[in-house]
Amino acid sequence: MEKRVRFDSQVLPWMLVAPQLAICAIFFFWPAAQALLQSMQVQDSFGLSTEWVGLDNFKTLFNDSAYLESFQVTAVFSLLVAVLGIALSLMLAIFADRVVRGALFYKTMLIIPYAVAPVVTGVLWVFMFSPSIGVLAYALDHSFGFRWDHLLNSTHAMTMIVTAAVWKQISYNFLFFLAGLQSIPKSLIEAAAIDGARPWRRFWTIQFPLLSPTTFFLLVINMVYAFFDTFAIIDATTHGGPGRDTAILVYKVYQDGFKGGDLGGSAAQSTVLMLIVIALTVLQFRYVEKKVQY
Repeated sequence: MEKRVRFDSQVLPWMLVAPQLAICAIFFFWPAAQALLQSMQVQDSFGLSTEWVGLDNFKTLFNDSAYLESFQVTAVFSLLVAVLGIALSLMLAIFADRVVRGALFYKTMLIIPYAVAPVVTGVLWVFMFSPSIGVLAYALDHSFGFRWDHLLNSTHAMTMIVTAAVWKQISYNFLFFLAGLQSIPKSLIEAAAIDGARPWRRFWTIQFPLLSPTTFFLLVINMVYAFFDTFAIIDATTHGGPGRDTAILVYKVYQDGFKGGDLGGSAAQSTVLMLIVIALTVLQFRYVEKKVQY
């Protein structure tokens, strides 16, 4: 029989949710409304004069080839970060779950990257990939004869920011996958092993389906992370270069708004970016979640 909590007063439930509603209103709904309003205006760089232009900022935006290119860059970057981050963290979680001796040490080392700030992550990887003094660039050149230069080669630049973003997020994914693996009853794995199922078969038919809620949650989180939280990594490594080849949507908002002084255009970009992320999240919950078994 379903049990429901009943309050004697109609005011008390609203008081309990009031702090959360206030936080959402102040830090999300109000800035979103301000961005939507500003996207339909043209301002000078100091915000002293304002002119209402309606949808002209959006029309200019979608006629800009540089902005349309950033869509493709963002799609490639986000897909690589989400897929590689989830796949690698799942593999590490499986290995860590099987470790018997020194398990605490391995798990601690895998969690450490999450404590590193995004800008520090960017600086760390740009030093390692530096064509002149980078350890990884030196190893690629002297071991494989591969000349690395992310300052001129867009493929190298994209590889570097994807690597840095995945490394930063992999600890977060690892924690959830490890917790999910440890929550699976060992009796199911043992019964499958007794029936003759090999490790890969046991993972694919038992463990992975039971991890589907965790995988779906991390897919949503990683997509949002790739769209928004990787700004500091890109700013510290490539600055959107070479050219515009690593300027994802959130970084182009910064370039046009803070560097270019186009406040109305950057607000329009913020609105479009917000709508894209909301649409992706809705599609994931509507279609991908159907394959999730809770």
